Amino acid sequence: MSGSHAGKRAAVYGASSGMGRATALALARAGADVAALARTEDALEAVAREIRGIGRQGVAISVDIQDAAAARASVDSVVEALGGIDILVYATGWNIPGRALELLSSSDWELMQRTNLWGLYDVTQAALPALRESGARVVVISSAAVQMPDMSGVAYQSTKHGEAGFVYGMMHEEAGNGIRATMIFPGLTETPMIDRRPAPTPPEMIANALQPEDVAEAVLFVTSLPARAYVPELVLLPAAIQQR
Repeated sequence: MSGSHAGKRAAVYGASSGMGRATALALARAGADVAALARTEDALEAVAREIRGIGRQGVAISVDIQDAAAARASVDSVVEALGGIDILVYATGWNIPGRALELLSSSDWELMQRTNLWGLYDVTQAALPALRESGARVVVISSAAVQMPDMSGVAYQSTKHGEAGFVYGMMHEEAGNGIRATMIFPGLTETPMIDRRPAPTPPEMIANALQPEDVAEAVLFVTSLPARAYVPELVLLPAAIQQR
């Protein structure tokens, strides 16, 4: 899809690692200028340098998405750096080891809500004027646990279901303003989040997992469609799941 996003301005939240990092780089290779956002400054700077090495504008913006004011202010930083937003990708996600209901603390519950769901609300609402101006594409990377509940925990699953409700509601409200929003639901993907599981994931499962680049390709697809079409949701699973 080289050149499919030429001249587009993309903001990718959660771009320091995993799916977000792969998506930021894929968008740059496709021709977009990219603002990479997350908490970890060193990792973000590395991503931004790689984007600039591709020949596109790469901007690193450090933000703690749990801080509502900082999350909203980060949108202003993106618009100032890129001049607008054509593509907004929310790839920020978190999970905790003590995820079972009997173990879940109120502080971890709040952390999960603020990172996975409240952050999405803060960023998207703050970005709404810029998204309307460009008729932007919004992509939220969620989890296939929405369709196939698993042991990822009540806090994680509640936020991921909440993300879907938020996106579908926004799509109905904002379709007339040219905004198209997509939920991507990946199955098991080899990212740093695997290390936060209560028990180690078997090596054979990891060997058959999706890679972050697979999710990035899905983002490129849904954001490359013409204005007359959009994908409301896309479920992306490891092919090995068919062999069970």
